[in-house]
Amino acid sequence: MLHPNLVVTGRVEGKSVFVDEQPLEPAQIPAFPGLEIFLAWGTADGGASNAETEPKAVLAPYFPGAGGTRLLLVTWPPATVDEPTDPQPATPWAEEILAGLATTVEKDHPGMHTSATLDYGVVLSGEMWLELDNGAERRLPAGTCVVQRGTRHLKFPPGHGQRVFTLRG
Repeated sequence: MLHPNLVVTGRVEGKSVFVDEQPLEPAQIPAFPGLEIFLAWGTADGGASNAETEPKAVLAPYFPGAGGTRLLLVTWPPATVDEPTDPQPATPWAEEILAGLATTVEKDHPGMHTSATLDYGVVLSGEMWLELDNGAERRLPAGTCVVQRGTRHLKFPPGHGQRVFTLRG
């Protein structure tokens, strides 16, 4: 099980300092038992700034707009879990944080979705598969880096593992 922490740095009076350190709590979706999404950091749409003395993460909506970013870690459960039964998050916190994600998942092809973001992904452990809308598939073992350029796709794990993603609007 992944237990990620967030460490944020900044500048005070011209010196580098640690401004925040905290454990991250997962957003969980009951329809996907064992799936944990840790939204670690995000910046506002329009471009990142390092000018804030007390930076605040922008975590919602899930997909950033133009110039915004998101950093997340995801733990997928073993591939024994069947297709999702309900694409909507259950808790208010998960609904707020994951706003926009559930609406991109296609009802007639569970898991298949398209986003308008540029996504970078790294498989940290385990492996997963990436399927495109033309049926082409690629195995992604640990250490694989993926650049997802707004294409219609489906990610599915053959086994338990962790991945990290950055999303850029």
